[in-house]
Amino acid sequence: MTWLKPVTLQDSAVALVPLSHDHRAALAEAVQDGELWKLWYTLIPTPDGMTAEIDRRLGLQDKGAMLPFTVIDKAQDKPVGMTTYMNVDAANRRVEIGSTWYRKSVQRTALNTRCKLMLLTYAFEQLDCIAVEFRTHFFNHQSREAILRLGAKQDGILRNHQIAGNGTLRDTVVFSILPPEWPTVKAHLRHRLHLTEGQDA
Repeated sequence: MTWLKPVTLQDSAVALVPLSHDHRAALAEAVQDGELWKLWYTLIPTPDGMTAEIDRRLGLQDKGAMLPFTVIDKAQDKPVGMTTYMNVDAANRRVEIGSTWYRKSVQRTALNTRCKLMLLTYAFEQLDCIAVEFRTHFFNHQSREAILRLGAKQDGILRNHQIAGNGTLRDTVVFSILPPEWPTVKAHLRHRLHLTEGQDA
């Protein structure tokens, strides 16, 4: 994998570091904050399943299909979640930002905006992406609203896109940001961080 290599992205408050099994125990503790794996419309690992999930993400990294990160809250100096570049299409310079979860105590804070700003900046300004996608379950209204707040635009809905583990059919809502839109989205995100530091972002 030459186009997308492990990298650390960070600002004054958050660090996105390459996912490692060294983070397993802290991530297993983090996912218990809110019992996130019980959300039926998304796939989040259980504490006992964290090793397998790290193996899965690192396996996709080895295949060039994903670049997984551990999200470190610098104030707490510990992992508070995971995020990735996924569905990597190196030939067409496209990525999806997804497979993201944060412990409940940091949800709806500036942390998510900071993470997305770093990931989008790297995607457009270092990787020269022609598009960055976001996808989520139709019923994951919190995620859909958060993606729209970033400045992404909805492309459409993939109906019966996947069969979930509980046997239900998932309609996937697809959003994207394109290079001509990036300067405005970047200014918007930086403005949000300036106005809402430590608050809902």
